[in-house]
Amino acid sequence: MANGARPALFTIPAHRAFADALVTGLLAQHRGDPMALAQGMILLPNNRAIRAVSDAFVRQSGGGLLLPRLVAIGDPDMGEQVGGALDPLGEEETIPPAIAPMRRQMMLARMVQQAKPEVDAGQALLLGQALGAVLDQMQVERVPLEALRKLELSEELSKHWQTSLTIFEILIARWPDELARTGCIDLADRRNRLFDRLAARWAAHPPAGFVVAAGVSTTAPAVARLLRRIGTMAQGMVVFAGLDQHMDEEAWDAIGPFDPDPLTGQRKPGHESHPQYALKRLLDGMSATREDVANWRWGSEHDARAVRGRNISNAMLPPRLTSRWRDLKTADRSLAGVEALEVATPGEEAQAIAIALREALETPERTAALVTPDRQLATRVSAHLRRWGIEADDSAGSPLSRLLPGTLLIAMAEVVAERFAPVPLLTLLKHPLVIKGEERLNWLEGVRALDLLLRGPRSQAGLIGIDLLMHPRDDDRQRVLRAQVRDWWPTARALLEPLETDFASAADLGAQLAVLRERAGALTGDAVWAGHQGHAAADLFAEMEAAAPEGPRQADPRALPALLDHMLGGVSVRPPQGGHPRISILGLIEARLMQADLMILGGLNEGTWPGLPSPDPWLAPRIRRELGLPGLETRIGLAAHDFAGALGAPHVLITRARRGSGGPAVASRFWLRLKAMAGPQWKSAERYADLARAIDAPAAYHPAKRPAPAPPISVRPKVIPVTDVDRLKADPFAFYAKRVLRLGRLDPVDADAGPAWRGTAVHEILQHWAEAGTLDPADLEARARAMFDQPEVHPLLKALWQPRLIEAIRWIAAEVAKDKAEGRSILAVEREGRAEIAGVTLMGKADRIDRLADGRIGIIDYKTGKPPSARQVKAGYTLQLGLLGVIAELGGFDGLGPRVQAGDFEYWSLAKKGDQFGYRERPVDPMGKRDKIVTDSFTEHAHEHFEGVANDYLLGPAPFRAEINPEVANYGDYDQLMRLEEWYGRDDG
Repeated sequence: MANGARPALFTIPAHRAFADALVTGLLAQHRGDPMALAQGMILLPNNRAIRAVSDAFVRQSGGGLLLPRLVAIGDPDMGEQVGGALDPLGEEETIPPAIAPMRRQMMLARMVQQAKPEVDAGQALLLGQALGAVLDQMQVERVPLEALRKLELSEELSKHWQTSLTIFEILIARWPDELARTGCIDLADRRNRLFDRLAARWAAHPPAGFVVAAGVSTTAPAVARLLRRIGTMAQGMVVFAGLDQHMDEEAWDAIGPFDPDPLTGQRKPGHESHPQYALKRLLDGMSATREDVANWRWGSEHDARAVRGRNISNAMLPPRLTSRWRDLKTADRSLAGVEALEVATPGEEAQAIAIALREALETPERTAALVTPDRQLATRVSAHLRRWGIEADDSAGSPLSRLLPGTLLIAMAEVVAERFAPVPLLTLLKHPLVIKGEERLNWLEGVRALDLLLRGPRSQAGLIGIDLLMHPRDDDRQRVLRAQVRDWWPTARALLEPLETDFASAADLGAQLAVLRERAGALTGDAVWAGHQGHAAADLFAEMEAAAPEGPRQADPRALPALLDHMLGGVSVRPPQGGHPRISILGLIEARLMQADLMILGGLNEGTWPGLPSPDPWLAPRIRRELGLPGLETRIGLAAHDFAGALGAPHVLITRARRGSGGPAVASRFWLRLKAMAGPQWKSAERYADLARAIDAPAAYHPAKRPAPAPPISVRPKVIPVTDVDRLKADPFAFYAKRVLRLGRLDPVDADAGPAWRGTAVHEILQHWAEAGTLDPADLEARARAMFDQPEVHPLLKALWQPRLIEAIRWIAAEVAKDKAEGRSILAVEREGRAEIAGVTLMGKADRIDRLADGRIGIIDYKTGKPPSARQVKAGYTLQLGLLGVIAELGGFDGLGPRVQAGDFEYWSLAKKGDQFGYRERPVDPMGKRDKIVTDSFTEHAHEHFEGVANDYLLGPAPFRAEINPEVANYGDYDQLMRLEEWYGRDDG
């Protein structure tokens, strides 16, 4: 197959199905001797490629067949080890074992934390992982540590990079000693030694059978040397995937790498983002040129037309040569078999892709694959396919952090980190794995009751805060609910308490992981460790616990959720049963060397495909370039090669959405290149977008009309608070929902202490201060400060609102003292009253009732915000003060006497006006000035308006029609119930 001088190098063009073409050629070469095929060896880049080639042998054999040995050289990006066939037992020179990845990660994290004590365990693991990646790249590229010390760039670097470089040099100098202590070596180092030893062994004793290295694109010097050896063996061949033979020499030379400048010695960076850059570097490492590579002359029935390869090459020209596109002939622009689909949203894109995959199944034996780095898109497509009962074979699986065992462990860590705050606590207690079995229903009843009890501002931190919620209250409207939780809580507390007590004494990461493991088993009856997902979680936790003594010493529990999310997110779990045999969803690495009859390349937006390069926190780009390490753009080049290879399928659909999850999206550079090169040959697959929009479109659209329920008069309320009269007048439907249907809005869990809470707190402070009788300003201020010391008050609220409130209550104390000096006195605070008006009982609570100097009474309403305007009051809205005056004049307030006359109505606002906090506002005026209601007519005005709405809605048959009245604040509590979006703005009245 090869002579001694020139290596046997071949390439399978991009328009051919790599695995099928490779297998077709091997079968043709060994058709007369089946045993020769079985004695051979095929080296492939990863385990996924082994599966692809195995499937191709099954398709091409037509019967029984003894396969050659298929060996993976191991893909570092997939965490794969070198195939065992390359590391035989019994060697005289034993290569030390590779250090376990988890142990290595923990050791590097500990070293990082020692060098940077300010970082927590989670940050140390991330920085340690990045440090390990740089060490691996230096070993793979055979860059000695001395090369870093010889660089003289410190003066050219910013202070940040100087600091990072200094720490990096210290850490890599320590790393060999750390490794020697373990008796292991780095995995990258071991791979290099294995490849070097294998190349030497095959030089002296070539294998008896043939050896083919197929689809390998790794540029590592050790791999290049091994491939060179294979190519020069008598029965050896190297088969590349998609080496571009159509590029002319000018284009080939333009992608680099370039020689150093003879004057400056600086090396011009090559176009690492070009799809052929990695293969060109590999050929250079093999001391070969493109002229040494011949075309693989075999193909398969799954190939596209040969012209596709030439046109892909045209689309991927180096940037400075893209001007050639203007002179291309129509045949050189053609992308026959390639269609493009551009839609508005990712949801529409996923639906269209699912329809295209479903369509492919209509043709017997036709295969289809979605290739995308966008996991959200892949998940959506899988969900859409299930509507037809199709379970796609998703090679990437799902990250463990998003599966039930992972979400439980992260939830437990968040509960500890946030000291049993309501949201993470309820998330944990409601988790599907907690208390499974017969007791699950009773457990959830208790959790739901606790959920209702936790509504509103946060209670005191820790389990003690939940305990305090069980205590009876003076004004307890939740007595029944509190009793229900009190009966259930001891069982839950017994399960949760070790999380609080054991974590208090768990000083290191290993102890914290052990507590999580024990409590996770107790909460779930060990269900968290069951099944293939649980086994993956158990294996990861076992590795983490075993390696934790080597890990970071400073382990703050607050950093544990992020740490677990990162570690669990790095483990992908696939269902053991696989998926549909003809539908696949592949990531970029998994899709290499794979090809289906229909290839759908989805998510072609910049930042997704290609993805944004991950920044290196240790070495500046200039340093990486001087050391000869791959630049951050290298991954873009690999993504470009993956894209070009996938374009070689017989039928290709490329898709993108104009919007992403964060806003407008920019089309991928690959998409733009194809579109610019193809010009008028660009073909759109708009039919899939049409089907995606039509599949869920209703046959007829019948929006809801504006609701106007008209219940019988007998069920309409006959008792109404003054605070609901405004709601009844401004939006009758909202009143109906609240008072007739008795639907109330639940406070959010762990809610901020918003306006309602602040108003209640201020009213309570002023009530107790007035009832004490002394009206001492110092006492009022002390009560206000004590309110901010309550555990449910958020520190931010205290910082922002306390100074404002203190100034406002000082103003209140001064105003009360001034009124007292003028003969005005406080009669009652927070006094409830009721009166019968037109057959309806009107009830209300007055914040304060004063005796005026002339014997009449004044009614005061405290506001923490801006009071209603005089225009709203005159229009018949916000009549609370006037209606309270009506109740007073009808003798509805105990202790005021049967005959009183309201002579003043005031809002005392604690908001800012001018340069001070606190001011008085009257909605009335004795003479009716400034278009206000005359003071003496205010109660008559309020009485008249109340009688009108009472006769219409409470005593009459008027429907409770939904209204949106700009005169009154609309809180939107019932917008969904009234289906506001369906009728608002339509001309139906």
